[in-house]
Amino acid sequence: MATTLISGGTVVSSTGRAPADVLIDGEVIKAVLSPGSTLFGTDIAASVDHVIDATGKYVIPGGIDAHTHMELPFGGTAAIDTFETGTRAAAWGGTTSIIDFAVQTFGTRIEDSLAAWHGKASGNCAIDYGFHQIVGDVTPDSLKAMAKLPDEGITSFKMFMAYPGVFYSDDAQILKAMQVSRDTGLMTMMHAENGPVIDVLAEQLVEQGKTDPYYHGVARAWEMEEEATHRAIMLAKLTGAPLYVVHVSAKQAVEQIATARDRGQNVFAETCPQYLYLSLEEQLGAQSEQYGHFEGAKWVCSTPLRSREEGHQDAMWQSLRTNDVQMVSTDHCPFCMKDQKELGLTDFRKIPNGMGTVEHRMDLMYQGVVTGEITLERWVELTSTTPARMFGIYGRKGVIQPGADADIVVYDPRGHTSIGMPVDENGNPTGKKHHMNMDHAAWEGFEVDGHVDTVISRGKVIVDGDQYIGSKGDGRFMKRGLTQYLT
Repeated sequence: MATTLISGGTVVSSTGRAPADVLIDGEVIKAVLSPGSTLFGTDIAASVDHVIDATGKYVIPGGIDAHTHMELPFGGTAAIDTFETGTRAAAWGGTTSIIDFAVQTFGTRIEDSLAAWHGKASGNCAIDYGFHQIVGDVTPDSLKAMAKLPDEGITSFKMFMAYPGVFYSDDAQILKAMQVSRDTGLMTMMHAENGPVIDVLAEQLVEQGKTDPYYHGVARAWEMEEEATHRAIMLAKLTGAPLYVVHVSAKQAVEQIATARDRGQNVFAETCPQYLYLSLEEQLGAQSEQYGHFEGAKWVCSTPLRSREEGHQDAMWQSLRTNDVQMVSTDHCPFCMKDQKELGLTDFRKIPNGMGTVEHRMDLMYQGVVTGEITLERWVELTSTTPARMFGIYGRKGVIQPGADADIVVYDPRGHTSIGMPVDENGNPTGKKHHMNMDHAAWEGFEVDGHVDTVISRGKVIVDGDQYIGSKGDGRFMKRGLTQYLT
């Protein structure tokens, strides 16, 4: 097996940083050494197959994006990134593992949905991957199948309080699923929005002629996120199930989560970069020559962007500092503007909900280090260590230590990353600076004071500077254990 030495860098963990060299043997980390160390009197650098010079750079565990949706069918179309293109883009951005969602829809079996998603991903991924299970039809057979998921290496499932007629589960169904969670240790993941009320508000807005993308966020008012979050917490308290609230965007929802955690309940949460950086006001003001006010459709996602004037973005950053929100995922669910987002040109309800961010999460969160929102160690904790602990892969992933998979990123704090799509004098795209399948850049114009230089997945360099040298099928399925984050 090939050996590699990463020398001269600063190894950063969730608890500290120190100059250190990292020795890789095959697919795993063999040792973390003092700079310039010898091994049995031998100069290590002279004895390994490859040396990566990380002088002046950070050496961090590879990013883990625990919430992605590759090839997700939604709104009459499907997310445009395949497992091949999406995981390759993730690798470009310093993410070395994803956890996607196998989707059970109404009238189908959990076992069949899981097999279908294995079929989509197997042999196609650039990086390691796992699955959560979406439960979209709670029946006696589904509940029995859920109890067997840990045998398949799947230890979490997701339910929706939103999207009536698509993914929605009522409170009684959620209760039954949470009882399985309590008995098995499965983590209950919840999309917490009051879907039936949102649908009424959306219908009323359209009847008033308010059809632009901005009104997507108006219909999905923060009150409906706070209410559903509280209801999910109460159901989890009643059953004793652990609860993980996905893509939290409203500061009032965070308050509900913080209150539950303060009383000792096992309630956890994630947010996403869009809720830290983007706002409803900017969506309202977004215009282009091609799309006019519809330009804001590129930011239509659920939960929606929130008002900057109301302070949601600042509150979300604060929640990351106080650990009321434990991690940052992307909810990567990309759609092109043409032929996909355009389905809602005259009715925001028909815009496929989702943004593409899997490539940019590590950079966007590092910019939070630069601006002083979070520390360097917290950056690693939010993007790698906690996702590994939360979803049962810590020790293999999320840490640089002997015996762990050699999933490592060399990050240059002196580098620079420009996100967007270059255009000519007429505003037409001439290329793209991202590697996702979208025909637009949701993060157009963002500048990051840092750069992913080298990405290593299980000992193999897959990104080197501005060159992708990985291969389709490099990634393997990760069987996960139960959460390692419970109090």
